[in-house]
Amino acid sequence: MRAMVLNEPKRPLELRDVPKPKPGRGQLLVRVSTCAVCRTDLHVVDGELPDPKLPLIPGHQIVGRVEEIGENSNFAIGDRVGIPWLGWTDGDCAYCLSGRENLCDNARFTGYTIDGGYAEFTVADARYCFHLPERYSDVEVAPLLCAGLIGYRSYRKTGDPRRLGIYGFGNAAHLIAQIAIYEGRELFVFTRSGDKATQQAAKELGAVWAGGSDEMPPEKLDAAIIFASAGPLVPAALRALAKGGIIVCGGIHMSDIPSFPYVDLWEERVITSVANLTRGDGEEFFELAPRVPVQTHTEAFPLEQANNALDRFRAGKLKGTAVLTIAE
Repeated sequence: MRAMVLNEPKRPLELRDVPKPKPGRGQLLVRVSTCAVCRTDLHVVDGELPDPKLPLIPGHQIVGRVEEIGENSNFAIGDRVGIPWLGWTDGDCAYCLSGRENLCDNARFTGYTIDGGYAEFTVADARYCFHLPERYSDVEVAPLLCAGLIGYRSYRKTGDPRRLGIYGFGNAAHLIAQIAIYEGRELFVFTRSGDKATQQAAKELGAVWAGGSDEMPPEKLDAAIIFASAGPLVPAALRALAKGGIIVCGGIHMSDIPSFPYVDLWEERVITSVANLTRGDGEEFFELAPRVPVQTHTEAFPLEQANNALDRFRAGKLKGTAVLTIAE
């Protein structure tokens, strides 16, 4: 089968012919239709996440059809499935047994420690695959499998805020903003200073205010989600936060957070991070998304142009979420 392979971080992916994988017990062999490109893919390719499996087939927002089934699966041949970032957990560690499988010490991750979806076929643990809402095409639904899922977990960690701030208005923010507005939140969006186009897009989506990340909102925020990977945004968001408010850092990688005075944290403000996802997050999100309905904006690339998609993502030149399409 054809696959785009990372042999070494900080090097372009190589289009190679590799053996078609075989499903083991409890696994599915999936013929990949689409695989969305995630910022985490960039972090892996650029060497910002340590110790990836090498050589590696990246990609963890995978949509495809079940081609073959190992033993003990609740899926059938031909079922459409989504394969997310969290690919396997041991099920018996303290985290798994306490409902926190996203923190499993032995977890394996699609497109990072196990091969992913930049390929014609992939295998996945059936327990960690999702049935997908029928209202979405294969291209449309692919970005929901990470930007949507991690964004949703970040959003739910904010509790029940009336005024919600979002720092960094990329793929995840655009998706979760739609849910926040659907649920009646007042949305405040922070972008790069001077990015009037993105600020206007946020207002058209329904934000009550949009401005630069160096600005203060007109009202204090009950909660904020930071999707951008810039550590200096944490102290900035703290200064915009009301008493008892929470900041959720939604990325797997962030630059160092600068020091800040304790007074900015005082009055029971909270800073927390989000790690991975649980299957419960996915089930809730895929039930909610078509009711909003959450809309995705995508830009399709053939599999062999994965490096071009990554380069354009890195340079901020995409018009939507990059989605690799795999021709049969």
